[in-house]
Amino acid sequence: MTLTAVLLAGGESRRMGTEKATIVFNGEPLWQRQIKLLRHLGPENILVSARAERSWRPADTELVLDQPPSRGPISGLTAALGRTRTSHLIALGVDMPFVTTAQLQDLCQRASAGCGVVPTIDGRIEPLAAVYPVEAYADFTAALTGNDWSLQSLVRRLADEGKVQLVNVVEAEAELYRSLNEPQDLTLPRR
Repeated sequence: MTLTAVLLAGGESRRMGTEKATIVFNGEPLWQRQIKLLRHLGPENILVSARAERSWRPADTELVLDQPPSRGPISGLTAALGRTRTSHLIALGVDMPFVTTAQLQDLCQRASAGCGVVPTIDGRIEPLAAVYPVEAYADFTAALTGNDWSLQSLVRRLADEGKVQLVNVVEAEAELYRSLNEPQDLTLPRR
C-alpha cells in the first residue's frame, strides 16, 4: 500500500467564529498538530484541501482547491482523490485534534488493495478520519455531480461495493473522533 495524505481545511468555521486551522490547541495551531499526525504515517505526499490558499500551509505540502461551487467535505475529498498517485488516500479533518497517530495507523493497517477503511460510531460513519482507495475517485466524482452530496450515503455505497470496510469504534475511543465546531468544543475529551 502506498499513501497520500490530505488535511481537510476547507470549512467556513461559521459556528467557531474564527478559522479552525489557526486555533491554538494544547500549545500549537490545529493545522500544525494535524500535519504532524499525517507525517508520522509516512505518506508520499501531503495535500491541504481548502477553498483558497492558506498562509499557514507548509511549503512542502500541495494545495488542492475545491472546484466551485463547494459542496463541503465531499468536494475536498474528490479533489484530493483526483490528485492521488498512490493506492490510498488518508483523510483527516483539521478540526479533529483528539485523533491519535495510533488510531490512524490502525486504519492504514486495515486497508487492503482496492479497499479503504472508514470508522463508524454508533452506526454513524466518520468520513473525515478515514482511508480511501484511489479506485473510489469515480464514485466521489459521480456523487459530486449528482444531487446527494452526503458522505454518509456515499460511504455506505462504497461499503456495499467492497471499496471500503466499515470499522466500529469502541465506546471508549468514540470521543477521540470528536470534531471542534464551537468554542465550547475546545475541552479535552471526557474519560
